[in-house]
Amino acid sequence: MKKLVLFFMGSLLTATLTSAQTTAEVAAAKALVKKMTLQEKAGQMTQITLALIAKGGWGNEDGALDPAELKKIVVDHHIGSILNTTAHALPVDTWTKLITQIQDETKNTRLKVPVVYGLDAIHGQTYTMDATLFPHNIAIAATRDPEYARQAAKVTANELRASGVRWNFAPVLDIGRQPLWSRFAETYGEDVHLVTQFGVAAIKGYEEDGLKNPTAVASCMKHYLGYAASRTGKDRTPIYLPEIELREFHLPQFRAAVKAGSASIMINSSEINGVPVHADKYLLTDVLRKELGFQGVVVTDWEDIIRLHTIHNVAPTPLDAVVMSINAGVDMSMVPSDLSFYNLLIEAANKKLIPISRIDDAVLRILLMKYKLGLFDNPYPEKEALQNFGKAEYQTMALEAARDAITLLKNDNNTLPLSKQSKVLVAGPSAQSLAALNGAWSYTWQGTDDKWYPKDSKTILQAIKDKIGANNVVTTTGVGFTNPLNYDGESLKKAAANVDAIVLCIGENAYAESPGNTRDLALPDNQKLLVQTAILTGKPVVLVLTEGRPLFITEFAASVKGIVMTYWSGKKTGEALADILWGDHNPSGKLPFSYSKSMGEIVMYDRKGTEEKREILNENVTWDGYDPLFAFGHGLSYTTFSYKNLKVSNAVLQSGQTITVSVDVTNTGKRDGKHAVELYSRDLYASITPSVRRLRGFTKISLKAGETKTVNFQVTPADLAFVNVALKTVTEPGDFELFIGDQKTTIAYK
Repeated sequence: MKKLVLFFMGSLLTATLTSAQTTAEVAAAKALVKKMTLQEKAGQMTQITLALIAKGGWGNEDGALDPAELKKIVVDHHIGSILNTTAHALPVDTWTKLITQIQDETKNTRLKVPVVYGLDAIHGQTYTMDATLFPHNIAIAATRDPEYARQAAKVTANELRASGVRWNFAPVLDIGRQPLWSRFAETYGEDVHLVTQFGVAAIKGYEEDGLKNPTAVASCMKHYLGYAASRTGKDRTPIYLPEIELREFHLPQFRAAVKAGSASIMINSSEINGVPVHADKYLLTDVLRKELGFQGVVVTDWEDIIRLHTIHNVAPTPLDAVVMSINAGVDMSMVPSDLSFYNLLIEAANKKLIPISRIDDAVLRILLMKYKLGLFDNPYPEKEALQNFGKAEYQTMALEAARDAITLLKNDNNTLPLSKQSKVLVAGPSAQSLAALNGAWSYTWQGTDDKWYPKDSKTILQAIKDKIGANNVVTTTGVGFTNPLNYDGESLKKAAANVDAIVLCIGENAYAESPGNTRDLALPDNQKLLVQTAILTGKPVVLVLTEGRPLFITEFAASVKGIVMTYWSGKKTGEALADILWGDHNPSGKLPFSYSKSMGEIVMYDRKGTEEKREILNENVTWDGYDPLFAFGHGLSYTTFSYKNLKVSNAVLQSGQTITVSVDVTNTGKRDGKHAVELYSRDLYASITPSVRRLRGFTKISLKAGETKTVNFQVTPADLAFVNVALKTVTEPGDFELFIGDQKTTIAYK
């Protein structure tokens, strides 16, 4: 038996990724601010959507610009930033032409300040045709390998820059603890350590080359703060969040992202405890600027300043809304469909409702980001960046990420992998839907229109045919998620007669933001009937879940032989799934969230002790409050792993010191495989009720059959900290249990 030793440092947070702004750039930016008129400053703080300058407005299909409208926006109103596309993704050469035309127009302005263009490239360059689409964040987190987040971000940066775009509204750092939330798939899951590590890795991928390099873009951490904690689960709806919880679960990832050097930040569209975040000076100035030390650009989300007046009803007039948000700490308004903010900001300044010093501060930050991005040196799409678009290795990277993300949840009697000599029925609405594999932000905002996906994209059905031969595959499905053929139970029953197994592809169609709001996490009735029909055929059923959030499958989970979670894993989902179903790749994904059994039992893995307790009568107590269908961190393999010899370098952890926690991990099966090793802790007693367990470190290792590796984690007092009643992050003296797999030990902190 071969034995190797690995050492895991446990954190990506040790280095600032972006170099400091040069003294010359700071001086130039300050000098430029002094030259600006109030109108020019207001323009820099205004961001408008492409539809305002596109021929035909929102109906534009080809990216052509209206010269008169472009002049009005750039020359007459000095607008400093543009975002978005119109109907769908555009070819890379169209983006090049579009950005060039915009920057040409800036040469006709008095100060010739370039425009910074921004896009939502959430899991790849969303809005450029044939760009590479990677798994969504929720799937990337399932890999338990932050390197995938870094690689995906780096490819996205390359393809954004090739499009002439230098500002990306990503990564999402919201924590996925409300599965009803329509943006759940954009999160890295329910654990704050997981979100932090993957979020920082993504920022590193976007920015580590230096923002002047044609392989980097400015990142935008979002949505500050607590956006995912909606009480109802509906997008942009109220949040009620005690500050102790806000600081424990929602702030650490932003603190780490600031430390990592993220260039900008986007604000939560909602309200916390009745205060819209866009008007919350405590969060935007006291916490973000003073406590976290953030020096970059603060940008609103879509229309969120005017909504202080129209929806939140805290600003009596649109003018009051502008005054509240800018004085609170906003630098740039994503207006985005008119020039109202520009005009109101000028009015507010003239009435001395907003200090010029506050405006100068915001404009300086915007100019500094433009200098850092090299826009003053060359605002045009770079020829060397074009060479980085669409490289063949990007598809390989996307495939590897999808393979390692896909999570095997159930495998009764080793039903999987299937034999390549078997004949299978491929059924269900996801079988011939590209949208259901890619999800939101996929060549269109919603991602639902298959015609915009690259011609070489493969559905699950096509990938399975390619894997085992078309003669071994039958189907009852039609093209598109909503096709009625996909829900025909009678056809499924007949087709199942002569097959060895049924691969049933169910889940969700693509959606983004508010259109993804739902009243229920139950699987739709037509899909339930399909699953029940498949089970009644008596053939082994393998459920394939293509979904952005966990839909309830409890009523038939016990009756199917296999369950595979693909999430929304991007362009290569079909091929990756086929590799796993037929054993050409050994699955290693781990759930980044708890897959609940029912709506009444949505409990996080890091629950409090009282959430464990179910008291029926005084003498009849159970401790099964955390009883998910599949637990956080669950994920099967085609091999098996065991843990032994959990050790600590010192049983006593002193202030300012570090101890090493080690464990031997062995592949006890007959196949090589990857495995995520996770370190958890439990504070036995604390001044605030401690969680039952908290994830403190993780790493992914590869083990050959029979191989053993020793994995080491470093633990410092800060790794065991929590937020106390005084809202301070502290580590209190006492005993802590440490867990890795089925191994446990105890240390004391003094």
